[in-house]
Amino acid sequence: MTNPSLRGLGTALVTPFLPSGEVDFNALSRLVDRQLTAGVDYLVVLGTTGEAVTLTDEERRQVRRFIVRHVAGRVPLVLGVGGNCTAAVVAQLQALREELKESFAAILSVCPYYNKPNQEGLFQHFTAVAEASPVPVILYNVPGRTGVNMLPETVVRIWNQNPEKVLGIKEASGNLEQIQHLISLVQDGLGLFALVQQPFLVISGDDGIAVEMMRMGAAGLISVASNAWPAEVGRMLRERNTEMQERFAPMVQLLFREGNPTGIKAVLSQMGLASNALRLPLVPATAELESDIARELSLL
Repeated sequence: MTNPSLRGLGTALVTPFLPSGEVDFNALSRLVDRQLTAGVDYLVVLGTTGEAVTLTDEERRQVRRFIVRHVAGRVPLVLGVGGNCTAAVVAQLQALREELKESFAAILSVCPYYNKPNQEGLFQHFTAVAEASPVPVILYNVPGRTGVNMLPETVVRIWNQNPEKVLGIKEASGNLEQIQHLISLVQDGLGLFALVQQPFLVISGDDGIAVEMMRMGAAGLISVASNAWPAEVGRMLRERNTEMQERFAPMVQLLFREGNPTGIKAVLSQMGLASNALRLPLVPATAELESDIARELSLL
């Protein structure tokens, strides 16, 4: 069930807040328009960068519906739906069933965090998620956040179990050897463990190595940096432009130095696009990081 429109650049949208703490829908509108004008291929809504875990159910509903109305079908939308309780994720998918079918091209579902399941636990979790989801599933491997690394063989096993529903993976392990092994397994459906012929999208979850991954055969990037620089990141991907990636490398390092979305919100604030407000337990960037970001912005 590959959707070619989920190739290329997807922006992991931040959720802007007012200084008082409420969701800033005016800023969200500006940010979405900036993405659409720049020609991004799709948007990822209420993921890690969007601080979804700090929003109430009602706030998440409001953000989802606002973005759906504002985008009005101009690009596909991917919704973050994940957690570390399989039953709760399945229940959430069931509750969102009609909304997902109507408005979203896929869900992005992160590896269960904190529990640290083994590979069998990951397989069973994502099998349940795929069976429950009314739309295709993009797996999300980010061991730096979750404490568990999903191995390529497990990824392909999950895909083989439900090839019509498992669309691909956002790979943010940072391990190029592991990523190359995964791509070799799934490319053209001919890998050692790939028992099906459905194409599978390996998507970079790391701005800093996106070009290298695409040269290996990855389908694109789900980007944090493109919140601020959608046109530039899009061009970098289309051209496989290592010089552009190297030019942005110092800024990308700053974006993640004190965690995400702390860095990107500091950038957006300095660019006048959104306030520098986060929800606890996240806090705004330190004065040192703000100064380093300001200096790097002046060089871009």
